[in-house]
Amino acid sequence: MRIYQNFIGGEWVSAASTKTFRNQNPADTREDVAEYPLSAKDDAVAAIEAAKKAFPAWAATTPVARGRILSKASQILESRKAELAEVLTREEGKTLGEATGEVQRAVDIFRFFGGLSYIFGGQTLPHDLPGNLLYTRREALGVVALITPWNFPIAIPVWKAAPALLSGNAVVLKPASQAPSMSLEVAKALAEAGLPKGVLNVVV
Repeated sequence: MRIYQNFIGGEWVSAASTKTFRNQNPADTREDVAEYPLSAKDDAVAAIEAAKKAFPAWAATTPVARGRILSKASQILESRKAELAEVLTREEGKTLGEATGEVQRAVDIFRFFGGLSYIFGGQTLPHDLPGNLLYTRREALGVVALITPWNFPIAIPVWKAAPALLSGNAVVLKPASQAPSMSLEVAKALAEAGLPKGVLNVVV
């Protein structure tokens, strides 16, 4: 059985209540797959505060630098694809073939947005007056919340988080309680890839 904690401010922490819960394998409910913190409002507030603190520096980072971290995370996830697919199957219940394909989809999403960073920006537009320049610039929103479902427990968190992170936002992710392991494994990969502390926070 795996034991997970929340990921807040770049640290692995228990719920403020210290309470936990366990998920069982839906194909064999005698098997406990993982234990998680049973989080509440205080934990969500801590995650939001960590994201607020990390946001200004992350927003000031260039899109290409952000993209490199996403590309590195894709490589880390790909190197662990077989392991993650097995955990996904045991916790969420889809077949191993489908789980492997879903992990690959998450890998591809990070790889895509990592590449997109090289053309990520605004537009220059024609102006009817000489010597004038019109342009648009993309700016981050701030702290964004992602609440994701159980049916694609790695693909959906990644396809929500990748564009948010590339855009310079800080993220608080609340995965579905039925299958949170993959979101926490994504947090591990991003931390290993060099994502600054507090830019991504995961609260179960």
